[in-house]
Amino acid sequence: MNERSIHPGYWEDANGALIPTSKIKEIDKDRHRVVTQLVEQAKVESSRLVAFKVAAMQAVNDFVERSLAAYEVKHGGKKGNVTLVTFDGRYKIVRQMQESITFDERLQAAKALIDECIQSWSKSSNVNLKVLVNDAFQVDQQGKISTGRVLGLRRHDIDDEKWQLAMKAIGDSMQVASTKPYIRFYERDPHSGDYFPISLDVAAV
Repeated sequence: MNERSIHPGYWEDANGALIPTSKIKEIDKDRHRVVTQLVEQAKVESSRLVAFKVAAMQAVNDFVERSLAAYEVKHGGKKGNVTLVTFDGRYKIVRQMQESITFDERLQAAKALIDECIQSWSKSSNVNLKVLVNDAFQVDQQGKISTGRVLGLRRHDIDDEKWQLAMKAIGDSMQVASTKPYIRFYERDPHSGDYFPISLDVAAV
């Protein structure tokens, strides 16, 4: 709610109705002020974190470029997972580039081929494999197929020409939809030697 855009003496409620301030309970006014102040501060901190992430990613990339330059190698982009550790081993930074995989229409061909395989195999075919296949091609509430489950089918070494063709169809249908960068910071416990994350998520603190 933006009080400054409302006629003096009124507040706008969640439904857009104008309510006289004299009719609003003090506890409701107090709640509104507390939430508004905290959210406004959170927005400022969020902007700072975004700026810090961008600067940190660029700093890591610049360092990688300087390091590879010693071997006359040009990195050519910001992709690739990198782990950087301080000389004393106290701090560690991990940069990860997580790719989001989707499948195109050729996945339907793979499913059809796999169904043919299962039907052509003897009645004693592994029931667990049938369940695994059916589970892999199920969609969630958003209508999306689990990438991990589908790719998991490729781990099965089945000597069947049609199965192999289906696995090729799965591979050919894979598309990189997007690449999301992550950067994480860690500090080593001097006693255990384990690295613990430095949380930048206020909800996780």
